[in-house]
Amino acid sequence: MKILITGNLGYVGPGLIKEIKHRYPKSEIFGYDIGYFAKYVTSQSIIPEAYADVQHYGDIRHFPAHLLNGIDTIVSLAAISNDPIGNQFEAPTMAINYEANISLAKKAKEAGVRRFIFASSCSVYGAAEDAPRTESSSLNPLTAYAKSKIKSEQALEKLANEHFQVTCLRFATACGMSERLRLDLVINDFVAGAVTSNTIDILSDGTPWRPLIHVLDMARAMAWASQRSDENGGAFLTINTGSNTWNYQVKDLAYAVKEILPSVKVHINENAAPDKRSYRVNFDLFEKLAPQHQPQYDLRDTVQHLVEGLHSIGFADVEFRNSELMRLNVIKDLLSKKIINNQLALVS
Repeated sequence: MKILITGNLGYVGPGLIKEIKHRYPKSEIFGYDIGYFAKYVTSQSIIPEAYADVQHYGDIRHFPAHLLNGIDTIVSLAAISNDPIGNQFEAPTMAINYEANISLAKKAKEAGVRRFIFASSCSVYGAAEDAPRTESSSLNPLTAYAKSKIKSEQALEKLANEHFQVTCLRFATACGMSERLRLDLVINDFVAGAVTSNTIDILSDGTPWRPLIHVLDMARAMAWASQRSDENGGAFLTINTGSNTWNYQVKDLAYAVKEILPSVKVHINENAAPDKRSYRVNFDLFEKLAPQHQPQYDLRDTVQHLVEGLHSIGFADVEFRNSELMRLNVIKDLLSKKIINNQLALVS
């Protein structure tokens, strides 16, 4: 089995490569990434891509079709995966997340690739304060990122057939330690604040709901999709990916960190404007179709894993929200150095 992972030099890629190599030792893994975040490794081990067989570099908007020769499965991770970046760079977000993704899928289908796995998002539900959202619930995407995911899902459905299987994994909000850690994710932010300053600052009023999933459980789900048969979900499948036990209000996440680090002080911004991005999600279909690939991490495990991981790399940056572990800061730095332009393309 030959697997191409686009966007593998990010937060999710390191765990995914190891998961596939563990489950399918004879598989060949090919990476493709522009490299925005490649140097920000948060591990004392070797670089994660050492476990891949081949690493290609390039802009997904100009993907070379010849790299698809012999590929069986594509995992599409390449994306502007952050609301603040998407809000500031809406046009390139749509170009990368949607247009380039569909262009890749079309090239893959033409080249005889069998499976296309798309990393979608539960953020497509947007504002949904009532019952947990199922795959058939109405959608209310509030950000450029969420809108790009829906447009991709809709276009991919038209491409799927008995020869080209498409799985759209609507992931819950990612969290947990990675060898390329991001701190612009809610639990990761809270743990970083707790470790560095003994304080958790909740920027909202703490009431919005979020479903979450550990980044390594995301990898487990993608490994399942790489082997899924059409009898198990059809030639085209959109599926909420996470666990029913992982629907939390933001303030509950903060207090879960405090349970492990009792001296931490939690500050809630009671006067914050309401965060419209609030939704709970139903993951019954994922539990039914992928019983052997269900999430293994719970909230306590995830927090403990993050605490240990940050300590292991000596992380002590009190101003971490201004650091390179926040994706928007990296993009701004690349722009200021004229490494990329305002379309987020490399400057030649």
